[in-house]
Amino acid sequence: MRRMQGSRFAFGPFVLDPGAGTLLRNDVPVAVGNRGIKLLAALAGRPGDILGKAELMDAAWPGTAVEEGNLTVQIAQLRKLLGPATDGGEWIATVPRVGYRFTGAIEQLGDAKRKPLPLPGKPSIAVLPFVNFGNDPEQDSFADGLTEDLITDLSRNAGLFVIARNSVFAYKGKAMDVRAIAEDLGVRYLLEGSARRAAGRVRINAQLVDAVSGEHLWAERFDRSLEDIFAVQDEVTAKIVEALLGRLRAPPPRNRPKNLQAYDLCVRARKLIDDSPQTAREAHLMLTRAISLDPDYAEAYRWLAMNHWMGWVHWGEPIEPNRGLGLELARKAVAIDPNDAGCHWVLANLLAYERHFDEADAEFARAIELDPNDADTWATISDIEVLAGQIEEGLEHIRKAFRLNPYPASWYYLTLGQAQYAAGEYEAAVETLRRDETYRTSSRRFLAASLAQLGRLDEARAEVEMFLVANPHFTTSHWVWTEPFRDDATLRHFVDGFRKAGLPE
Repeated sequence: MRRMQGSRFAFGPFVLDPGAGTLLRNDVPVAVGNRGIKLLAALAGRPGDILGKAELMDAAWPGTAVEEGNLTVQIAQLRKLLGPATDGGEWIATVPRVGYRFTGAIEQLGDAKRKPLPLPGKPSIAVLPFVNFGNDPEQDSFADGLTEDLITDLSRNAGLFVIARNSVFAYKGKAMDVRAIAEDLGVRYLLEGSARRAAGRVRINAQLVDAVSGEHLWAERFDRSLEDIFAVQDEVTAKIVEALLGRLRAPPPRNRPKNLQAYDLCVRARKLIDDSPQTAREAHLMLTRAISLDPDYAEAYRWLAMNHWMGWVHWGEPIEPNRGLGLELARKAVAIDPNDAGCHWVLANLLAYERHFDEADAEFARAIELDPNDADTWATISDIEVLAGQIEEGLEHIRKAFRLNPYPASWYYLTLGQAQYAAGEYEAAVETLRRDETYRTSSRRFLAASLAQLGRLDEARAEVEMFLVANPHFTTSHWVWTEPFRDDATLRHFVDGFRKAGLPE
């Protein structure tokens, strides 16, 4: 998958590309993890300088409290992978009680040229993050919510190809040429805009640009009462669809919040759900408050349901009452708004974990029917399909998700790596999962299993050791019990890899 472009470093036989997350030795990829890439980039970026341990830990684990031993382990692994320097010494020298220093000569290379993504066979568009033109930074979430809602509304049109929110927000606050952004995302059209909310009014400027020709296809300014914000969103969506596709029958209307404070809380909460247990608890409070302010707000129920699921599947919260509450909230969301694809895929996911597979499959199908551009739906379907033994379909659908969301959340890489492991593509799985070694995903267990299947048992056991630091209570038997497997051969394949890697039974 693709990364945004950046500087590369050459030393000895190596070329390091931090943006792509790769290290090449004589043009052959070296299997180094994401933490190792970040540490090496920090060291190589300042050759000869002494970098303190705290600075290096912040580079590899930004915003996370970690033990110093993790840094020691990563440096040791880097030294092992790099081997001796050209002068016979080490590339990375230890400065006792202080930190580390890169000793080699560095040549900084230009940007690596990426092969542009081909344009889809239908009008393709990305909605860039709307700029907050108010003086109040608190209004950032309002501009973000406007951006996200426009993406959702446009993506419900089957005649369009629409890039997901995670990828467009990679450009927030960055000054880039529209043609470069469009080429990076593989789309032809971009929607740009600004928003200002003040004194009960909202002012929105929006313009639709053809990035190939540079032509402005449509532009308009709106100055309305704040209560009209959702009508403005509908109007902008209709104008874009008309410009790109002509007049079409509009999709069925979505449930809209009646309380703007509830809307603000939901916009803020949905950014926090999959970050960490701490931010998930913040999201829980925000969403609970949103529902109390607006008891018929479907999206708030949907995200609260997802938050309960994340709690017991990923954050170690008790299975009950989280599982039951999540399912109840997801059903409530669909009952309030049967036209919201997101409500259907969240319910589908929870139903799969309840082993109600026929009902889950029907909900997934309905979600895709309502919104064929929802990358998260395709990625979630992939996860469920792989555990059902439908491995080729799972690979196809996670790749579709990546095309719609070229800069996705980290769990996409976990899903892709899991699918590659299931397909027996162990080398590809190692490459994928090493690019996604984040403290908040469980990618290490699949990485360890892939390494074990390749016979690289020392590396596998090192990954198990680090995985168990973050997941000390993990057992294979409990994982099997919680995951929605419906294919015995696939289940046995995963268990075999876990056992070979040395994960607890």
